Amino acid sequence: MDMQSNVEKREHWSKKREYILASAGNVVGLGNVWRFPYLCYKNGGGAGYSIIMIQLYSRVYSIVLAWALLYLVYCFRDPLPWATCNNSWNTDRCVDITSANQTAVHSGNATIDWKLGNLTKSSVSEFWERQVLSISAGIEEPGAVKWEVLLCLLACWVACYFSIWKGVRSAGKVVYFTAVFPYVMLAILLVRGLTLPGAWEGVVYYLYPDPSRLAELQVWMDACAQVLFSYGVSSGSLITLGSYNRKHNNCYKDSLWLCALNSTTSFVAGFTVFSALGFMAYKQGIPINMVVESGPGLAFIAFPQAAAMMPVPQLWAACFFLMLILLGIDTVFTGLETITSSVIDMFPGQMRRPWRREVFLIVFCLVCFIIQISLTTQGGVYLFQLTDHYAANGACILFVGLLQCGAVGWGFGAERMCDVVEDMTGHRPSVFFKLCWRYFTPLISVVCFIGFFLDYQPLTSNEGYMYPNWAYHLGWVMALSSVVVAPIWAVSKICLSKDPLRKLVIDIWSPVDALTVRPEDIQNELEIKAVSLTDI
Repeated sequence: MDMQSNVEKREHWSKKREYILASAGNVVGLGNVWRFPYLCYKNGGGAGYSIIMIQLYSRVYSIVLAWALLYLVYCFRDPLPWATCNNSWNTDRCVDITSANQTAVHSGNATIDWKLGNLTKSSVSEFWERQVLSISAGIEEPGAVKWEVLLCLLACWVACYFSIWKGVRSAGKVVYFTAVFPYVMLAILLVRGLTLPGAWEGVVYYLYPDPSRLAELQVWMDACAQVLFSYGVSSGSLITLGSYNRKHNNCYKDSLWLCALNSTTSFVAGFTVFSALGFMAYKQGIPINMVVESGPGLAFIAFPQAAAMMPVPQLWAACFFLMLILLGIDTVFTGLETITSSVIDMFPGQMRRPWRREVFLIVFCLVCFIIQISLTTQGGVYLFQLTDHYAANGACILFVGLLQCGAVGWGFGAERMCDVVEDMTGHRPSVFFKLCWRYFTPLISVVCFIGFFLDYQPLTSNEGYMYPNWAYHLGWVMALSSVVVAPIWAVSKICLSKDPLRKLVIDIWSPVDALTVRPEDIQNELEIKAVSLTDI
């Protein structure tokens, strides 16, 4: 009896708006401001365990927070260190576009230099590559640890830990700031960007598609991966956040609002970034597609360069990187909450006791930090791009999404799912949703999944660097590790159960059945079981 009395009850959100803000922080994050713009620039305008693997690989994006924090620290220098070429890390190829070269730009002389990109390099690019990254020749040359990046990474993990160390009680309070303040910054930067000379050309480039690129399969695969990445589909985060709601929560309405918010934010963020790109192209007298190289570092080159050309550059640069950090913290701590909640709900008797959550979380964060020290080395950016390209890519997420659609639409049944939604919300989903669960979404997922392999291209850097064969093999191992665990789990359950198929179905679906038929006086226990939906 004493052992049972020490088991803590599962938490709920204190207020509905805390759930909305936390979900908004999850779907509106780095994918909108960091990933979406660089893809536009580039292209011209059981599964429970798979989810955990994808979330583990997604922790690699913590290094983006570290880079942003380092830039934020540098924002308080005058002049901005990336605005000039008289620093220790600069080379003879460096071009300072903010002062002395303005005359050359307007006279047309600098245009030739910028088109001959192999002869010159902007001060912003050199700051990113030679000071922040100190990038080595390849992944096979890891080099030394960048201590300033390492300290920033540690600070980011500490912030993420204390954001969720008490569960939704602490996270619910944090999101009032981390989810709202980025919108204030985005609005300020948007207004400032649209008032810059040349901004209209950037907006036109953003909105006007390149018809020749629309026939390329890679463009559509990038778009598919971006949707999955941005919406948090199949990552388990939305399931986890939703599991802390009361039973009769209108999940139907929440889903529609969050989808609209996410798409709108990505669309508006594109105006912010491309107005800055248009301004830079105007100042340099070159086409927009030659302003910076496409790639994950776009946010760390394009906007710092634009900010350096504005009045009071420190203010605008600080606003941008503070926004990026807050968006990233939301993305990272919802992922941490997903992993932590999954472990707690799999072992409630052991984990739902005083201080067990806090101890597990600090150990997990410490392990992640130690593993990510490799990302702070001079060759760390190559490992980051390898993980980004293979481990948590669109194909892996599509496969997990396909399994979830099969489980919901065919295993549990689309009709029964409609019954559950009606019981929770009082409104029955339309026939269209049933068709999506059973036919449309699985079919689209299969087509896109096959498309990823048909259009597969080995990862290369912007400058043509080819990874060694062992690195590609490592990438595929990471990709398969988040895909094969679900089929292996299903086969093992079938093989180990006495009445295989019947027991498997009961094990998987009984928590959902219990959610709708058990009495209200054991609702707390049912909510513990309901979270095992992530094992579907």
